[in-house]
Amino acid sequence: MTLEIPEVVINRLPVYARALAALALDGETVVSSQTLGERLDVTPAQIRKDLSYFGRFGKQGRGYNVLGLLAKLREILGLDRKWRVCLVGLGRLGQAIAEYGGFEPQGFQIVAIFDSDPASVGKLVNAVHVHDSAELDSFLRQNPVDIGIVAVPAHAAQQVVDRLVNAGIRAILNYAPMTPHVARDVAVRNIDPVLAMQSMTFYIKKAEPSGK
Repeated sequence: MTLEIPEVVINRLPVYARALAALALDGETVVSSQTLGERLDVTPAQIRKDLSYFGRFGKQGRGYNVLGLLAKLREILGLDRKWRVCLVGLGRLGQAIAEYGGFEPQGFQIVAIFDSDPASVGKLVNAVHVHDSAELDSFLRQNPVDIGIVAVPAHAAQQVVDRLVNAGIRAILNYAPMTPHVARDVAVRNIDPVLAMQSMTFYIKKAEPSGK
């Protein structure tokens, strides 16, 4: 029986990998779970438990080899290869995503952009061609993509997600302010800063003097 790994553990792995990469840049060769935990505000026990899902790393009393653990986490996460990405939606948010320079150094290459605005179609954004949204299905049939980024208005998002899934994409990063419905074998991450701020106001309100 395959051990099911909690999603929260998987979500912490990239955080560990980023911290290890920073340590490597600082010239550190070994790090303890205590030191790593202090950098990330995570308990050493939690780090050890998370890593135990994937094998045994480090030696008691000696810590983890920074480059060795980083390489293993990158392998587990699939960051030791290149991933093809398409972006759907070139409004203000989509434009910012398209121009963001942090994807490619981490192995995520935006290979195509799609938009329904005739004024945008045919342009190059960060050296990537903007296609008409009507071409999405045919393009993906001929040029398989690993990850889809959705940056369209909420009313159009489900249809876009359905088209991406029907084209074989099983990983979607959704910036639209809605929760798309997908099959269980499709991984979706929803990015909504408004929801994040609304959850933070709970803590602000809780800290206010009673009666305010």
